[in-house]
Amino acid sequence: MCHHRLRSVSPMNEAYLEVTYRHGQPLAAYYYLPRRVGDRAHRTTRGPSGLLIDYTRAGRAIGIEITAPSLLSLSAMNRLLRDVGHKPVKRAELSPLLAA
Repeated sequence: MCHHRLRSVSPMNEAYLEVTYRHGQPLAAYYYLPRRVGDRAHRTTRGPSGLLIDYTRAGRAIGIEITAPSLLSLSAMNRLLRDVGHKPVKRAELSPLLAA
């Protein structure tokens, strides 16, 4: 089930992380990947370490749901990003999750 169906009016050219906290601890997160106007999640696949990858109808990855922040590693995230055709993330970009 796709939970992140954005209706974009403009493209997102940069990836960014959104984190949901509960009692001061990361509960879940979503890593938005660059997307085009009108891109919507059409299907979701499971990745390693509690990661769910959202794809457009055309098969482009547009986001990664991080359901288990405590299991996330920088190397696992970068492997997944490489596998779906995106550039790696820097440790600083994931620091709210990696510090948990």
